[in-house]
Amino acid sequence: MAEQDSDRAWDEYEWERFLQQQDQKTEKYMELLEKYIDDPNRDEIVAREMGWYQGAEDEAEEWQDEMGIADEDSALPVDLVNDSGESFEQHSLYRASFNLTIWIDRLFESESQLQNDPAAVKLATHAALGAAKLAAALSDEEADELGMTIAYLKRSLKAITVAMDAAAQLFAEKTITRLQQAALQKRLFQVRDGIILLMGEFRGEWLRRYGSL
Repeated sequence: MAEQDSDRAWDEYEWERFLQQQDQKTEKYMELLEKYIDDPNRDEIVAREMGWYQGAEDEAEEWQDEMGIADEDSALPVDLVNDSGESFEQHSLYRASFNLTIWIDRLFESESQLQNDPAAVKLATHAALGAAKLAAALSDEEADELGMTIAYLKRSLKAITVAMDAAAQLFAEKTITRLQQAALQKRLFQVRDGIILLMGEFRGEWLRRYGSL
C-alpha cells in the first residue's frame, strides 16, 4: 500500500504514478499464469501465490467450476458490480478476460506458425497483461481505493487496445481466418467495453464521494 495523506484519497493520476513502480507484480502474475496454465487448479494456485484469495476450500471449488471455457459462439455476460463478498475471480468481466487468454493459447496450439509471429506474440502478451491489470483492479473488493482501481482499469484498457491492434494486423496479413478474427474480435470488444463501463461507474462513485476528479 502506498503512503498517502491521512485526510484524503489518492486520485487515479497519483495512483498511476505509483503503479508505474509496481509492474513487477504483473510480471509475477504472467509468470504464474504461464507456469500453471494446464493445471486444473490454476486459478486458485495463481490467486494464492499472488496473495489475493482468502476464501475457504469449498468456495474455491465453486468458482473453479465457473471458470470453464465458453464456446466460441457464446460470450460471458459482463456484470459490472460484484455481489457482496464476491472475489475478483468470480467477476464475469475478469472471467471473460481470462477466457480470452485461454482462447488465444488454444489458437496458438492449433496454428503453430503463430508462435513466432510478432503480431501474435503481441496479441497474447497484451491480452494476458490486460487480464492481470483487471485482476488487480477487481481485487479491491470494498472499493476503498477508487483511484487505484480506476488507474488499474486504465492500464488494462490500454493493454486490450494494443491486443486489438495486433489482432487487426494478423487479419490484415491473412495470418488468421475471417472466422478466427470474428471470434477473437468479439471477445476483445466484450472485455474492452466492459472495462470502459466499469471505469465510468467507478468515476461516478469518485465524484459522489469527493466531488471532482
